[in-house]
Amino acid sequence: MNPYLDDDLLTLAEHAQRFAQGRVAPGFQERDQTRVLDRALMREMGQMGFIAPELPEAVGGQGMGCLAAGVIHEAIAAADLSLSYINLLASLNGQILSQHGERSVVQPWLDKLIAGEALCAIALTEPRGGSDAASLRLRVERQGDHYLLNGEKTSISAADQCDIAVVFGRTGTVESGAHGVTALLVPMDLPGITRSRFDCHGQRAIGRGSLFFENVRVPVDHRLGAENKGFVQVMQGFDFSRALIGLQVLSVARTALDESWAYAAQREAFGAPLTAFQGVSHPLADFDTQVTSARLLCLQALWLKDRHLPHSAEAAMCKWWAPKLAYDAIHQCLLTHGHGGYDRGLMEQRLRDVLGFQIGDGTAQIMKTIIARTRAGRQAVPI
Repeated sequence: MNPYLDDDLLTLAEHAQRFAQGRVAPGFQERDQTRVLDRALMREMGQMGFIAPELPEAVGGQGMGCLAAGVIHEAIAAADLSLSYINLLASLNGQILSQHGERSVVQPWLDKLIAGEALCAIALTEPRGGSDAASLRLRVERQGDHYLLNGEKTSISAADQCDIAVVFGRTGTVESGAHGVTALLVPMDLPGITRSRFDCHGQRAIGRGSLFFENVRVPVDHRLGAENKGFVQVMQGFDFSRALIGLQVLSVARTALDESWAYAAQREAFGAPLTAFQGVSHPLADFDTQVTSARLLCLQALWLKDRHLPHSAEAAMCKWWAPKLAYDAIHQCLLTHGHGGYDRGLMEQRLRDVLGFQIGDGTAQIMKTIIARTRAGRQAVPI
């Protein structure tokens, strides 16, 4: 029990956990090997109401709040982190589309996202960089009632599997930095788009890759937010996804810890359970404490968002701390299992999967800068 989850949310979490363990977990390792998301399972998640439940009813959501999205998200991630990307991308992009898009353009896509019939990527990173908006070079030029896109996006989750993408490109000068970036909703079947897939270490079912744009024509009404204001406006939604990511990786760590406690309690050495030895039990107790604490921080960030209160610093804390903590905790769990953990299986796949979040979706250094700017003021932390 904790102060953030009431009886309704706990019931929702139990419902999501039963679905995740019964339907998602059995295909965890197979999807890692085939590197393909299960679209039928994605549609089933939509039918269950598990995708973007926080979106307002006016746009087809359930208006259940961000904490509801959080408890569902961690339930799916506990069974398969890659598959939980469906929830993460739908919540982040659903918020962007509903708040910044032309209703007649975005509503059909929102309906598909919520129903599990479409996957939306977010395309920010480029070969020159991602966190630094001033480095973006994908060119977006206005030509009458269309924009013309030329350039490359790279390290994009679901690049070769997504149906649409929120694409950030430069409409202003390089000197304009973040204030010269525009966001567009781009269907992936437009002429001039090609895609590639990387052979990544983890998160292989969702995958990462590059998107190439060669004279791609996107209607002006597909713009998200104002011209030259896309980065400034749209990126505000990332506070939400950072808290979700925290729950996502911590849920994987919690599963690993629970399995490790059970294993160490029944495995014997020198006539006693492994847990009798402090060298085994104390590291697990240490990580158990930290994972429990970090989860509360993530829930607090979502609780603040649900109440329209400032939560940028808390969300940044979730994003830098939770992925590192989850990796370290799962690493210890793997060691606790000995060679059984090192062999290809559940534990080593979890370790590979959570590692990616120390790289993508905002590095620890960027997150700590956000915290510093929130606490000390932007002028005191100019870079």
